[in-house]
Amino acid sequence: MKVFNVFTAFFLILLLATASSCGQKSTITQVNRDIIFAIGQAPLNLDPRYATDAASERVNRLIYQSLVDFDTQSKPIPSLATWVTISPTEYRFTLKRNCAPFHHVPNSVQTFLTAHDVKATYDSFTIIKDSPHAAEFDNIKNIIVTDGRTVVFHLKQPDSHFPAKLIIGILPAKLIAMDQDFSHAPVGNGPLKLVAWRNQLNLVRVSDGQKISLLEVKDPTVRVLKLLHGEADVLQGELPPELVKYLQTKPDVIVKTNRGANFSYLGLNMQDPVLKNLKVRQAIAHAIDRDAIIQKVMVANTRVASAILPPEHYTNQHPLPIYEYKPALAKQLLLEAGIKLPLKLVYKTSTDAQRVRFATIMQAQMLLAGIDLEIRSLDWGTFFEDVKQGNFQLYGLTWVGIKTPEIYDKAFGSNSIPPNGFNRGRYADSELDQLLLDENWQAATARIHSQLPYIPLWYEGQFAAMRKEIHNFSPKPDGNWDDLATISRYAH
Repeated sequence: MKVFNVFTAFFLILLLATASSCGQKSTITQVNRDIIFAIGQAPLNLDPRYATDAASERVNRLIYQSLVDFDTQSKPIPSLATWVTISPTEYRFTLKRNCAPFHHVPNSVQTFLTAHDVKATYDSFTIIKDSPHAAEFDNIKNIIVTDGRTVVFHLKQPDSHFPAKLIIGILPAKLIAMDQDFSHAPVGNGPLKLVAWRNQLNLVRVSDGQKISLLEVKDPTVRVLKLLHGEADVLQGELPPELVKYLQTKPDVIVKTNRGANFSYLGLNMQDPVLKNLKVRQAIAHAIDRDAIIQKVMVANTRVASAILPPEHYTNQHPLPIYEYKPALAKQLLLEAGIKLPLKLVYKTSTDAQRVRFATIMQAQMLLAGIDLEIRSLDWGTFFEDVKQGNFQLYGLTWVGIKTPEIYDKAFGSNSIPPNGFNRGRYADSELDQLLLDENWQAATARIHSQLPYIPLWYEGQFAAMRKEIHNFSPKPDGNWDDLATISRYAH
């Protein structure tokens, strides 16, 4: 297990200062060379029907286009298409004129996206039963194409939120029929298209041919060094605050910050005999000093969280209370639950230095509350597979880019256990199921908050660091990389 403490941070800053001032060759900026975006974790799956990790979904937003997107209040707005509600079970979508062609479909010079591609994309969910998004579209009865630009969705049951679900990138019908491996050979009609994917993900912007490469650099110190040496042009997120502050002192680097909306949490295995006890879950919630972690090791604009969707979301009418750090109360709750102290728990996380750092701080905090937390840091692939398979007691992850309140059903509905959803903790609560069915979001979030099938932590602040010649790129509250569609390099 790695330990990333404050002494390590100071050592890294000293190392960075030495490396950036000694032996560095001057970097010649060329306006037309690749823009290198260094990221901590490479995408895992570029098929939007399967992708669930943050990096994949962020790239897919740029390779593909969807029917619907969201505004700043997380309300659905037209993207590829406008829509009309014909009845509670019938929606008509009309594609905008002059949709961009697909990037490269075999035996075709230009294949423009049509209503047939929309139908083929969503029809495919009835075939690919292992898709984590498939359950989202079980309510579709049939899809009718009335002309090249118009498609009508008929539903089995009324769903007033149906348009907000149509955010899957549209795939070419021709390649769906050919069983194309979109996960590694994506074909969309978004602003960026795939060129190659070997050691790094090489993309090109369709509008002007600008090449953009996504380079996986797991170690945050190495990412910073690459930025300082001109071997990378942009970083976003996934750095300890000491390194962010250090970058802010460098004349060749610009650091931009923004309030975050991505929700970090502790996942709990609700099948575990100890964690089934509500008082144990309450004890864990009161054993974490979120404010101290935010102040000491988080970037600016990070906020304590109480639910997946942030306070500014349109469904949040009444704020939920924060679980305050009360180690004495946590100990009392454990004793009332019949637990012999210390309670031993295993917490899984990735090998990312900042995530391990969070874990080690929580480990020290929980010890004062009578909890002996064992940390197991695993490579991302192994860690994420364990999470999906339910092979954990506790784990730490972040929900990224969540816009709709249906997330509560996907994450906690008793019918959403993988592969039918993201209820990775196998939580089942009939009272919550009914609230979700009634779309009583306020009562549902209050029920989740009181029952604690997960432990809410924070909405992590967003930042991006870039070479000063990089323009038209800013961090988004949800961490999306949408500005790769506009990013540019100016000579200096």
